[in-house]
Amino acid sequence: MLIREKYLKKIRGFYDSDLVKILVGIRRSGKTVILNQIIEELKTTKKIDEEHIIKINFEFIEFEDLKNYKELNKYIKEKIVDNKKYYVFLDEIQNVDKFEDVINSIRASINNISIFITGSNSKMLSDELSTVLSGRYVLFNINPLSYKEYIALTKKDAFDLESFNDYAKWGGLPNRCEFTDEADIKNYLHSVFDSIILRDIITRLKLQDTILFNMILQYLIDTTGREFSCENIINYLEREYKKVSTETIYTYIEALCKALIIKKVYRYDVHGKGLLKTLNKYYVTDLGIAQIKNNNSEFKNYIMLENIVYNELLNKEYEVYIGKTKNGEIDFVAKKNGLTKYIQVTYDLKDNSTMEREFGAFKVITDNYPKFVISLEKKDLSKDGIVHLNLIDFLLDDNF
Repeated sequence: MLIREKYLKKIRGFYDSDLVKILVGIRRSGKTVILNQIIEELKTTKKIDEEHIIKINFEFIEFEDLKNYKELNKYIKEKIVDNKKYYVFLDEIQNVDKFEDVINSIRASINNISIFITGSNSKMLSDELSTVLSGRYVLFNINPLSYKEYIALTKKDAFDLESFNDYAKWGGLPNRCEFTDEADIKNYLHSVFDSIILRDIITRLKLQDTILFNMILQYLIDTTGREFSCENIINYLEREYKKVSTETIYTYIEALCKALIIKKVYRYDVHGKGLLKTLNKYYVTDLGIAQIKNNNSEFKNYIMLENIVYNELLNKEYEVYIGKTKNGEIDFVAKKNGLTKYIQVTYDLKDNSTMEREFGAFKVITDNYPKFVISLEKKDLSKDGIVHLNLIDFLLDDNF
């Protein structure tokens, strides 16, 4: 089993805090495994006994009755019989109606308790919990495996192009690494996607048109890394004999974002130093899900790489934007701890025109923040103060 230390390290300092610990991520990204690893640490390092650990996974049928919020509240309170610390783990909490009332009730009425919850719908958790908890929680975003984690789990050679291509094509959902046959991988990824649509979108959000969901998602995947235009998607749907309103499109896209299938990236005015709310872009949370839902037999290489770099920047805890300049765009503006980094991504730099395009994109930027071009090229092609990075080196570098 892969110990996901980068997440445990963030959460560890809150084990005994009265803040509610929220782990949110796309289905099958490994949230349950992290909960189990926390529980194991509590048992081994803090010597917490089983009676003081309450774990409920709401996807298990034995806990079906506890999806009633009053029954859940009663169940937890009956388990607490002494003044020692109790650790409560509620997995996939969004399956419980009025779950936020239960969380608030037990947090407010029981002093000797530490609560951990997971969910697969980011907007649901933030909207419904923020009202009742009023900042008394801490949120941890759990992503699919990074490339470094994928290598640690599979024991493959990180610099073998076959290893990278497998990760790039089939993504980082941990359980898919159990399969080697492409048909088995596809079947697994389809089952994950179907569960997201069924449980996190149709059931909870009460949106019924799965065909429209698939068409919008396929369009967004096929146009990953391009400026989003509602007019273009309406035209696309009309060509497919599907007439929908702008409001409906945005409702469905918001649902896809809530379910963490895709993520919206805003543009950032490099010169004006402010966010732009129009012409944003979308990237997929996991390339494996994208692989089974796109219309093309092969992804465009540069888009695939852009998506990988975007996801890795999130893993490295950057705020990520698309850079708008006077003459065009920078692929990514990454911000963390008061530092800004400008990043261009390309498949290779084998010809002069590509070199000029990628390095030349920075010419209009006059500040002194570091600038990077990332590609699969192994040779260091840095020039004019702009650093060239090999993509795999970037993915393995914890200090970027």
